[in-house]
Amino acid sequence: MQREYVTTQNFIEQAIPCATVEGLLLLKMYALLSLYRQGSFARVGIYENDIATLMQLYQPALDPLFAELSPHLNATDLEAVREILDEIQQRIARYRQKSDQGK
Repeated sequence: MQREYVTTQNFIEQAIPCATVEGLLLLKMYALLSLYRQGSFARVGIYENDIATLMQLYQPALDPLFAELSPHLNATDLEAVREILDEIQQRIARYRQKSDQGK
């Protein structure tokens, strides 16, 4: 994470390392199932909203992120994360469709 998914931003004359969009997505995707298991649905909602917002605004390629996660999640968990992100993508598509119809 620290080498591949970090960028530097300048804040008040100081360089601060920050996660990239892909880095944020990886962190949130990895944590999401743990939050489900804990029954922390308020936090699940926040994480899913964060993921949806990043996906909608930046449209990152997801396959490389799944490849990055695969050594760290078992096959069942990885598939569960894929399903969650598929549902989020469907919501984004519905939003775009409704937005386009309103124009």
